Formats: sequence, C-alpha cells, structure tokens
Amino acid sequence: MDKPVDKIRVLICDDQWIVCEGLEAILSTDADIQIVGSAHDGAEALEKVAQTHPDVVLMDLKMPGINGIQATREIHDRYPHIKVLVLTTYSDDEWVLDAVRSGAAGYLLKGTPREALIKAVKEAAAGYTPVDPAVAGTLFTQVTRCTPSAFAETTLVDQLSERELDVLKLLARGLNNAEIANRLYLSPGTVRNYVSSILAKLNVTDRTQAAVLALRYGLVDLE
Repeated sequence: MDKPVDKIRVLICDDQWIVCEGLEAILSTDADIQIVGSAHDGAEALEKVAQTHPDVVLMDLKMPGINGIQATREIHDRYPHIKVLVLTTYSDDEWVLDAVRSGAAGYLLKGTPREALIKAVKEAAAGYTPVDPAVAGTLFTQVTRCTPSAFAETTLVDQLSERELDVLKLLARGLNNAEIANRLYLSPGTVRNYVSSILAKLNVTDRTQAAVLALRYGLVDLE
C-alpha cells in the first residue's frame, strides 16, 4: 500500500500487548499518524521495520530476547532515516544514556499525556529531539560522568560561533526550529541552516548527539 500523503508511519514495539493496543488507540486519533504494525520484542521489531518501513518506531526498552537498546542500535545502523522514539517506564538509570548512545531520537515516559505523545511523534518524524523533562536531569547526570572523547583536544566554544552556541543551547533543551527562531528572532530557515552547520562542525549525525555534547560541556542548565 502506498504511503498516504503527509501521514507519519509509526511502528509500536512493546512486550505488553495491552500497551501496544492502547498506544495504537491513542495515536490513531490523529489524522496525521498511521499505525503500520506492532512488535513485542526487539527481534520482531527489526522484522517489522524491514516489512513496513515506518518513519517512527515507538520503542520500549526492557523486553525479552533482543531488548530495546539493542533494537534501537540495529535500526539506527541499518536505517538511519528512521527515528526511534523511546517510550518506557525507566527514567533513573543508565538506560537513558544507553538509548541516546544507540541512536534514539527522543526519550519519553509511559505516563506522557496523549497530546504530548502525539506531539513528540510528530517532532521526532520532523527531526527534532523530544525528551521528557523527568529524563533530562538523569541524562545530564549520566553525561557529565562520561569522559570526553570527540573533543579531547578542543572545546565546543572553539568549534562554534556565538550564534551557533545560542542555537545549540536551545536545541539541547528540546526546542524545535520554530521555537528557537522565536526565541532568537530569526527565521526558521536560518535556524535550520545553523543546525546543519552545528552538526557538521561537531561531527555528529543528529540533534540528540549534539544535545548530549552540549550537556557534557555544561552549556545547558536544565533547571
């Protein structure tokens, strides 16, 4: 079946059937979203991704067999254009950072309200990085414990212009391009160009990785 115009194709992966059914019921209420299937472990998720070609995968983490972290890494490596949005109950341990390192495009908790969940799916599909506020603090704590590698001999300040740093700080707080443009009195197109430049200079492939570096180097105060 051809992809409907402007529809965001979503695959749901959770080992609890009732969770999959609930998420499908919620997301199906939005005209811009099409549920293309569900999977109940990481191995099945990989199979369904190959079959259905989703734009976004809603991924639980702790599942039998291939877990969500492993599945996220495989999907990111095989299909870098597909966005994996983690939706889990875990907010207080290293699973958060492991998910980001594996290529997750965002991290939400299962208590996320309906409208916020729908918005996050749309933001992930558009290339943004939705992160639950309850997770941001954990991500910050975990990142600050890491040893810097990509920038061992320099700093972000040396890499980026003052305006690019402004954009990066807001990006790391989860703002999308339109919101950043509004804050900095720029056009969305100009912000998009800044983001592309930032990713290139930092040698990262997506906004999540850039946000992690901003956190690591103390450029963002999540409070």
